[in-house]
This record gives sequence, C-alpha cells and structure tokens, in this order.
Amino acid sequence: MNAIIEQIGEWLKEIIVSGIMGNLSGMFDSVNQQVGDVATQVGTSPANFSPGIFSMIQSVSESVIVPIAGLILTFIACYELIQMIIEHNNLANFETWTFFKWVFKTFMAVLLVTNCFNITLAVFDVAQSVINSAGGIISGSTAVDASALESMEDTLMEMDIGPLIGVYLQSLIVHVTMWALSALIFVIIYGRMIEIYLMVSLAPIPFATFGNREQSQIGQNYLRSLAALGFQGFLILVCVGIYAVLIQSIALSDDIIASIWGVMGYTVLLCFTLFKTGSLAKGVFNAH
Repeated sequence: MNAIIEQIGEWLKEIIVSGIMGNLSGMFDSVNQQVGDVATQVGTSPANFSPGIFSMIQSVSESVIVPIAGLILTFIACYELIQMIIEHNNLANFETWTFFKWVFKTFMAVLLVTNCFNITLAVFDVAQSVINSAGGIISGSTAVDASALESMEDTLMEMDIGPLIGVYLQSLIVHVTMWALSALIFVIIYGRMIEIYLMVSLAPIPFATFGNREQSQIGQNYLRSLAALGFQGFLILVCVGIYAVLIQSIALSDDIIASIWGVMGYTVLLCFTLFKTGSLAKGVFNAH
C-alpha cells in the first residue's frame, strides 16, 4: 500500500513539476522575445518601420495639412509686412533693404514648408545613427539562461507535494504577470512609433510659423519634440542595457521562488523606466 501511495505521489510530483517548468519556460520566452526586439525596433527610421503607413501619412499631410500650412504662412507673411511698415513710421523712413529682408524670410518659410518631410526625417536619421552606434556598445544578452532551468527540475523533484503546489501557484501568477509585461513593452515601443507618425503628419503647420519671430516658438518647440522622440529610442536602449546587466546577476539557485520574483521585479522596473523615457527626453530637450 505504501508503494502505491509513493507511486501516486511521484506521479503528482511529475505533473506539478512539468507544470512549473512550462510556466517558467513560457514566462522567460515571452519577455526575452520582446526585449530582444527592442534594439531593432527603436533603431528603425519611420520610413522603414512601416513603409505603407509612412506613405499614407505623407499623402494625407501633403493633401490636407499643407494647404492649411499655406494659409498660416500667408497670414504670417502679411502680418510681417504690416509690422515692417508700422515700424518704419508708415514708410516715412523708407529703407529698401527691409523689403528684401521680408522677401528672403518669406522665401525661407516657403522652403521649410515644402521640405518639412526631409527635415523631419533628417532629425530621425541623426537619432537612428546614435542609436545604432550605441547598440554596438550597449551589448549583453537580455535572456535568462535557459540551461539553468534544467537544474531547477532536479531541485523541484526533491520537494514535497505541498510546497510544490505553492511554487506552481506562484509560478502561474508570475507567468501571467510576465505575459502582461511583455505586452506592455510591445505597447511602449510601438506606441512611440505611432506618436512619431502623428507628429510627422502635422509637420507643415509648425514649420509654417518660422516666418515670424513670435510664432516661431511653435516651430522650435516642434523640432525639440521631434528630437526628444528620436532620442527617446536611445534612452530605451540604455534601459534595456541596464536590464540585461541586472537580469544576468540573478542566480537561479535553490531558492527558486526568490529567483522567479526577482526576474519579474526587474521586468517591472524595465517597464517603469521605459514609461519614463518619454518625459525624460522631453525634459532634456525642453520640449512641451
């Protein structure tokens, strides 16, 4: 009778241990895949990230936003001309060079609006170059060593059924949480690119404000926001590099539960820092 009970116990142990190992392997795979793709995603320019979306954004901007920018540019040019006349006592003190100055400022404003896409892409090309250069320096595998999981199985088989059930329930909770965190990482990375597309679609309007000193603050802040979005990718890459160092410091030892919760804790920290990269980049470039 005791032999039968022992066999049933061993059978239950195998089922529980296989469930725990399945939760652990799936937990690490989902996060490792998302984190491993971060460097590739943030180092891709908007035009190459999704050519179809970028083509659609460019078409909408040129057909809908550019005419609005033209109206704004016309209003600003007229306002500048009126201001020049008023400043010179209604042409009582006439100076010819002021009209050449007005023509030159208007010409440059039109040139900026017609080439706004090239300028915005140049900003992201610079940021992409920095990110790609940093990717070679910030190296390190973000993956948890899967071979360590094999040694875990022997440790688990030595435990009683009661503690094993507790480990299984905790591993299941951590597995679901890590899956949610991997989805959150996906949302942060792709959400940044969607924000870039939205910013690029409105590029002609802020560029149309460069013809006036007062209104040019809109265009200047827009360029700062573009730079912040571009270099946010660099900060994301730094966060991933820090995560790689921290995750490799965890030893999947006999204290299995502590190791599992440690991995999840560092992943939660990664998600928190990824959320902060946007506001930090805007703070550095004084964008609002």
